[in-house]
Amino acid sequence: MENSSNDFYLRYYVGHKGKFGHEFLEFEFNGNGRLRYCNNSNYKNDTIIRKECGVNKIVLDELKRIIDDSEILKESDEHWPEASNVGTQELEILYNGEHISFQTSKIGAIQEVNDCDDADGLRVFYYLTQDLKCLVLSIISLHFKIKPI
Repeated sequence: MENSSNDFYLRYYVGHKGKFGHEFLEFEFNGNGRLRYCNNSNYKNDTIIRKECGVNKIVLDELKRIIDDSEILKESDEHWPEASNVGTQELEILYNGEHISFQTSKIGAIQEVNDCDDADGLRVFYYLTQDLKCLVLSIISLHFKIKPI
């Protein structure tokens, strides 16, 4: 199968249902360069933030490099903590003809990663998602001049 830019998709979600309702952060990139961002926090009656913008090939190439460097495509979530009332994280990637999907509990600190049965695999996931969130929040912040939470 020939790898075209349309054969790329990445979606990340982290959220929970708690005192303030369903609070979450979600973003996705597609191969055409569309970035969609959504942040819902009902704290003090905040409203949902939805943003969409386009990114160029350089940003998509950097995103792919980050994925390649992380080696996340070699991992499995089989021995990771299951989603719980603390929260859920999901990562879905379609890249280089591979489609992977991970789901685990929300991770609050690196110690939670170290206590996992598959600490090495979960550590890869943890650091990759941190990098992805930094990249996306920087793009959204620069593009829309908002202060994401």
